[in-house]
Amino acid sequence: MKTSFSHSAKRRDSLKQIAILSGLLAGVGYSSFAVAAYNKASFDSKSVNEATKLQGGGNLAESKEVLLNAPDYAENGAAVALGVSTGLSGVRKILILVEKNPASLAASFEVSEWIEANFSTRIKMSQTSDVYAVAVMADGRALFSKKEVKVTVGSCGG
Repeated sequence: MKTSFSHSAKRRDSLKQIAILSGLLAGVGYSSFAVAAYNKASFDSKSVNEATKLQGGGNLAESKEVLLNAPDYAENGAAVALGVSTGLSGVRKILILVEKNPASLAASFEVSEWIEANFSTRIKMSQTSDVYAVAVMADGRALFSKKEVKVTVGSCGG
């Protein structure tokens, strides 16, 4: 019995510490649990619109000021090189979404006045699809450009 009580007491103490830490983080406007759930839902979303909304964007509107550098053909769907940038002010996030992937959101980048909205990365594509570069603005607008990328071999499946 003593061992069980000791184990339960340690567990309760650990839970109290986690609750206190969560409260402190929430007090400064940040809860790691809420952020983790928010990000998981975004990366699990099945559509471009849903992922954009979960990342804080409103309805999508095409913009020539959001630039997407993507290949016409990707010989290796497991590593498709992309670049996205914009000179717009007020950008809060840059998203890369793939319309026909099992989960649409491929990448999400936080932007601030100290971080230039200019990113390069590699993503997985399961098949030929439209790729979207979305700039989520401080006012909630979601500006995008898109390009069809044809995957020829080596796709990630799905």
